[in-house]
Order: sequence, then C-alpha cells, then structure tokens
Amino acid sequence: MPTATNIDLSSEYKTEELANNIQKKIKIGDVLYLYGEMGVGKTTFVKYLINKFQKENKINQTEVTSPTFNILNEYQIKKFKINHYDLFRLKKIEELKNLNLFEDNSNIITLIEWPQIIKKKPKNLIEISFEYKDDYKKRSVNIKGLDL
Repeated sequence: MPTATNIDLSSEYKTEELANNIQKKIKIGDVLYLYGEMGVGKTTFVKYLINKFQKENKINQTEVTSPTFNILNEYQIKKFKINHYDLFRLKKIEELKNLNLFEDNSNIITLIEWPQIIKKKPKNLIEISFEYKDDYKKRSVNIKGLDL
C-alpha cells in the first residue's frame, strides 16, 4: 500500500517537477482527486501534467484551463483520453449523475478538482491535497495512493 508523501511546492518549477514525476507513475484508469483552496495550484499542476503527456506523445501542447464553468475539459492523447473535471460549482450529489465520472474509465485518466461532493471513492484513486503554508507565501502537497 503506498504511503502518504508531503512535498514542498514553493515555486512553479517545483509544481512542474511534481507533475512530471507523477506523470511517470500514473496509468490509464487512474483517478486523481485534487483538493485545496482556490488559487493554491491545482490547475497549474494539471496543466503541467497534461502538457507532459502531450509532449511525450508528440502532440502539440494545448492551453490547459480550469473547467470551472463547463465542468469538463477533455484531452485526447493518442490512444487514451484525460478527463479534467472541476466540481466547484456543484452543490448536490444528484448533479454528478450525468457526468459519468467513473463509467468505463479503462481508456481514461481522470483528474477531479473539488472532489469533496463525491461520496464513494473509486478504485485506482490517488489523492493530492494542495495547501498554503506560512501565510500563503509557500505551498505544499500531500499525496496518498502513489509512491514517488
């Protein structure tokens, strides 16, 4: 069973480095829950993670933005897809039903910002909690479900 890992993210370079390290370890079918306050670096991490997959697969790197308003952004990476969800605006568990979050994810890597509304944890779950330290001057991340 993987242990929890706490990592300093006091610079954007360290966020990119973390995304690169995680990209090497995750596999198709994995689900990543991304916790943390607004502005703490969840979407920046996702951008570096998706761009690393695109670069590795010789696909043009795209702009990766938060899907706060449309809830889902999809990225086709050759033979698999990355689904990036932002559930911030959802208030009721019933709103999850039409999203098919965990239906047949055999060909998908799923990234979910603001997953607190989800009650049942899926298989292949990696939980990443971003947090501020020292009066918002520094950030760190705690990872459960993946050894780095």
